[in-house]
Amino acid sequence: MSWALAFAGFAALIILHEAGHMVAAKAVGMRVERFFLFFPPKLWSVKRGETEYGIGAIPLGGFVKITGMNPDEELAPEVAPRGYYHQPVWKRIVVIAAGPFVNLVIAFVILFFLAFDVAEPTNTVESVQPDSPAASILEPGDELVAVDGKRGELPELRDQITTHECAGEQTQGCRAETPAELTVIRDGRELTVSARPAYDAEADRPLLGFAYGTQPLNPGIGGAAEWSVDRMWEVTSRTVSIIARIFDAEQREQISGVVGGYEVTRQSIEFDTRQALFVLGLISLSLAVINLFPFLPLDGGHIFWSLVEKVRGRPVPFRVMERASVIGFVLVLMLFAIGLTNDIDRLSGEGFDVR
Repeated sequence: MSWALAFAGFAALIILHEAGHMVAAKAVGMRVERFFLFFPPKLWSVKRGETEYGIGAIPLGGFVKITGMNPDEELAPEVAPRGYYHQPVWKRIVVIAAGPFVNLVIAFVILFFLAFDVAEPTNTVESVQPDSPAASILEPGDELVAVDGKRGELPELRDQITTHECAGEQTQGCRAETPAELTVIRDGRELTVSARPAYDAEADRPLLGFAYGTQPLNPGIGGAAEWSVDRMWEVTSRTVSIIARIFDAEQREQISGVVGGYEVTRQSIEFDTRQALFVLGLISLSLAVINLFPFLPLDGGHIFWSLVEKVRGRPVPFRVMERASVIGFVLVLMLFAIGLTNDIDRLSGEGFDVR
C-alpha cells in the first residue's frame, strides 16, 4: 500500500505543477495542445476540445505542450495569434511561473496545517540515557538554563555543548577534553553541575546523552503561517546552498533524486502519516526552487529569457537561447546523475533513515 500511496503523492505533485501551467495558459488565451503525466512514449490519451490529455511510459515528470514554444516554428494562421511567443512577456511569465507557484502553495498549505500538530522542544530534561555523560548528573525534570555560564535559547545551549570536543581526532564515544558547566533549576533551586560530552558519530557532534521534553506549539492562524514560511525558507536556503556548491563532495552527498524522494515518502507513509505529508511538502517546495533556477529547460530559464527580452525591447534569437540552454541541460543531467547515484548508494547501503 505504501508503494501505491507514494506513487500517488508524486503523481499528484506532477499533475498539479503541470496543471498550473495549463490553467494559466488557457486563462491568458494560449493554445494548449497536450497535458501529459510522465514522458513519452505514450501509453494512453484522450482528446477533449483542442487539448490531448495522456499518460507517458517514463515516470520522471510530466509536461504541457503549448503551441508556439519555439519562436522559429511556423504556425497556421488560425492558431498563430494564440502561440506562446506571440503573447506579451507578462503573459509568458505568468504561464511559466504558475507551475512552481502551485508547488509553493502546496508546500505552504501542507506545512500550515501540520503546524497545528507540532510539538516544540523545551529546555526541560525528559529522560537521561544510562551510562551516558549525563547519567547521575542530570535528572528528569531539570530545567537547563545555561551552559558554561552562557544563557540563551535552546539552539544556543546545544551549540555551546558541542564546543567541548575530544583531544585529537573525534571518534565514537571519546570524552571531551573539558567538561561542560550546566546550570539547571531543580526543585526550584538553581545549581551548577558538570559533565564531559561524548562524541556521537551518528549525530556528528558531542552529546551529553539526555533528551529534551516537548510541548505543543499551539499556534494561531498567524503563528501557523509564520511556522510554515520559516520551514520553507530553511529548506529553500539549504537547497540553494547545496546546488551552489555542487562540486563540493560533502554537499553532493546530500543531493537526492526521484528514487530517493519516492523511497523516503514511501517509508514515511509506513512510519507516520504526518511525516509523509511533511516530506511531500518539502519535495513540492524543492521542485519549485529547482525549477526556478534561471537555466533552460527549467521554468526559471524561460522566465529569465522573457525578462531579457523585456529589458532589451526585442526578442532574443532562438539560437542564442539554445546555446545558453546547454548550461541548464548539463546542470539538470548532473543533478539527475548525482541524485540517482546517491540514492542507489543509500538503497544498497544504510538506506534512508526516516525515523
